[in-house]
Amino acid sequence: MDDDRNLGWLLLTNDDGIQAIGMRLLVEALNQRGHKVVVFAPSNNQSATGMRINLMTPLNWRFRNDLKSQWAVNDANLHLIELDGTPCDTMIVALDKGLQQILPDVVPRMVVSGVNLGPNMSQDSYHSGTMGAAREAGLYGMPAIASSLTSFDEVGMENAVNATVEVIERALAVLPLEPENIRRPTVNLARSHITRWPTIEEAPAWQDDPIDALRTAFKHGELMLNINTPPDWNGRFQTTRLGMRWYRDAISFSEGVGAESAATFTIGAASIDHTPVEKSDCDTVMIGESSISCLPTWPQTHPLAIDDRLLTWCLESGESNYPIWLNV
Repeated sequence: MDDDRNLGWLLLTNDDGIQAIGMRLLVEALNQRGHKVVVFAPSNNQSATGMRINLMTPLNWRFRNDLKSQWAVNDANLHLIELDGTPCDTMIVALDKGLQQILPDVVPRMVVSGVNLGPNMSQDSYHSGTMGAAREAGLYGMPAIASSLTSFDEVGMENAVNATVEVIERALAVLPLEPENIRRPTVNLARSHITRWPTIEEAPAWQDDPIDALRTAFKHGELMLNINTPPDWNGRFQTTRLGMRWYRDAISFSEGVGAESAATFTIGAASIDHTPVEKSDCDTVMIGESSISCLPTWPQTHPLAIDDRLLTWCLESGESNYPIWLNV
């Protein structure tokens, strides 16, 4: 039985905007399966905003109860809120006591960003607003998942949502009901998963239990999950690393017409080249499997970065090819 603070909520955001098909289908699926869901998402499309935030700018927010009558949901344990900001804005506002201001008793258990329309693999991890929101949640000490359909066509979004729900429920099985590290009340650099850099220990602190170390890293926001599901998903997962894909001919140039018409550049990749990498996200989706990548949320030399050697265990898979530390 939950206490008075109403624990166990999934906090959802995205970069496509609150009315995007990926958000609607994910909310419907989670709601129908009995999960408590609070959406705190951008009011409009914020794709490719990375970790951009609006500084010193008042951000309006609104309940979107009107969407409940348009979506296949019941009203129990469901809140829909939009913010006039970026994906990272939504996480900063929600997790830095903004959600507490709006819904005082709701305590989020995990953050889910997506399901995004379009792939977020390889170097997309630097540009993606979807992944930026999940990473921002990690910086605030929250376990977080980003999820994307690897197509800009809506066909197949149901598959991506189904894969995402599977991973969400697997992740919930290893998480406590109440987040242990939200807003990082303490910082413990002695935890076994944390790097000791620039010292390289001969015997790393995690060596006796790398599974528990990675699980703790996820619980505390030092490790996030990134899911990419192809539209023709075959129902299988693969534990992956970031792959290599190259955007070619990414700009078009217009001379402009007339004396007052300026020449312009437009960014938008015309083609993508792929370099094969063993167990990469790019290679995995090409064979119809859903990719699950475990990614550190802090930069490599940050004091809270994950030990490099421990990260090699992120490619170890267990039951159903989930990351081994997600096996219960």
